[in-house]
Amino acid sequence: MIHPSWKAALAGAAFSLSVPAAAQAADQGHIIIDSRLRFESVEQDGFPQGAEALTWRTRLGYETPAFDGFRALGEIENVAAIGERYNNSYDGKPYPVVPDPAGTEINRAQVSWAGSLGAGASGEVVVGRQRIILGDARFVGNSGFRQNEQTFDAVRASLKPLKDVTFTYAYVGRVHRVFGHDSPQGEWHGATHLMQADVKTPYGVLTGYGYLLEFDNAAAQSSATWGGRFAGAHPVGGGVSLTYEAEAARQTDWRNSPAPFALTYLDLSAGLKTKKASAFVAYERLGGNGVRGFGTPLATLHAFQGWADVFLTTPANGIRDVNGGGAYTFAPAGPLKSLKLTAVYHDFTADRGGAHLGHEIDAQLSAPLTPHLTADLIAARFDGGQPAFASRTKVWLSLELKY
Repeated sequence: MIHPSWKAALAGAAFSLSVPAAAQAADQGHIIIDSRLRFESVEQDGFPQGAEALTWRTRLGYETPAFDGFRALGEIENVAAIGERYNNSYDGKPYPVVPDPAGTEINRAQVSWAGSLGAGASGEVVVGRQRIILGDARFVGNSGFRQNEQTFDAVRASLKPLKDVTFTYAYVGRVHRVFGHDSPQGEWHGATHLMQADVKTPYGVLTGYGYLLEFDNAAAQSSATWGGRFAGAHPVGGGVSLTYEAEAARQTDWRNSPAPFALTYLDLSAGLKTKKASAFVAYERLGGNGVRGFGTPLATLHAFQGWADVFLTTPANGIRDVNGGGAYTFAPAGPLKSLKLTAVYHDFTADRGGAHLGHEIDAQLSAPLTPHLTADLIAARFDGGQPAFASRTKVWLSLELKY
């Protein structure tokens, strides 16, 4: 659990170049050039050699102008491994895992329609390989922190009967995961239904959802999750706003799940923010029954439970994550106009039995070098409380260009 604004940044972080917004606003087609150069190092207990990965992700595409509300979009993605001293998750190299395999694939290929339905209602339909991010990406997201984005072969429809009410439904036939198409776990296929309703109120957004996941080649990941969330912010005076978030869900076996189960999820957080600073405390609980933990296999997982990515799969006894952090933007001396420093601390325990699983500290320094170019230095240190969760240190250095 991290502050909502930071989750959004992690969910879609990219090094991007596109036509100016004014041209897009004029309903013209636009070229997509979206690329990121990144170095990642990993030192992990149990590996005599650390991993070093220098990768360069580039996406090239084009979206057509709108014709009676219809658009078409095609995008190719290439990940080049400039330095390959790492395990890409399936090649078996004797290094810690950095799940950024080299490869080229179609990232998106979609046709969409958006427009008025009359009586103040509007809608949108997207068909094809597409990016889907629901809510804060805790259950469904694009895993944008990894070089190979997670996309979905899906039919997705959104309906806005009123200005502040949105209903979303998506049928997903195939998931293209971050591990790439050459990995045995690179694609999951089946019949998944994603349903969500969002209502904006003066105090925040109220969300109800049902995610019915069924995978033919990953049956253990099949599940039905029903839940609700409320998140928002409210001014308290002096330029300070109170932020808050509460979410609860129940997950059970679904369709071809190999065994019955029933697990629960809870998330609570509160914080304060100003234009330059923010701070929060949070508690996130994913239940476990000793055989499996509450699963979020389609989530943007890196944004939750520590950037060291130790708990991408919830332990069988579940996990409780008590965490807190803050961010501050300041103006240093010299050519830099601003620097943003973010820090988050996590303490992890098992939900069933209460064993201490470890603690972690994460930090990020973001520096805009020009109006369009930003450098980021990110570090994560996890100290494991049990042999099953090895201690590790990860460092990332990247450049992002945005127009």
